[in-house]
Amino acid sequence: MYDVLGIDHIYFAVTDLARSEAYYDIVLRDTLGFRKNRFALNGAQHVQYYNRHFGVVLRPAKSSVRPEAGSVGLHHFCFRVQSIGDVQGVAARLVASGIAATEARNFPEYAPDYWATFFEDPDGLRLEVTNYRQERRERHDRWELQLTP
Repeated sequence: MYDVLGIDHIYFAVTDLARSEAYYDIVLRDTLGFRKNRFALNGAQHVQYYNRHFGVVLRPAKSSVRPEAGSVGLHHFCFRVQSIGDVQGVAARLVASGIAATEARNFPEYAPDYWATFFEDPDGLRLEVTNYRQERRERHDRWELQLTP
């Protein structure tokens, strides 16, 4: 058995690299504090955003066909911040920057302390920012004490 430490990186294939880069500059660099660089791979430009935990890479899509909601593939991608106040701040900053993010609110049907904001990138990829909920903290902090099902 191996202990997976986290997500290393995720690639988002985008139809217009310049448009998506401008969008993710606001979301990841300006709002969530990621750093950014560029590189070429197999002749294609890539834009990488990264923090100390993982990276998000934009690459040109090979097709402009968008998956339908609920189809096979990535349903949405969720970023975690520390607190409910952070979720509220992210939502407000995104809206102030022109991103159509939902108002941060509580979703007790998911968990009593589940707060989130939702928005979509220029290609329709659904994104979310949520808080570090108590259940997740306990899972992390008490991992060795939990029984395996």
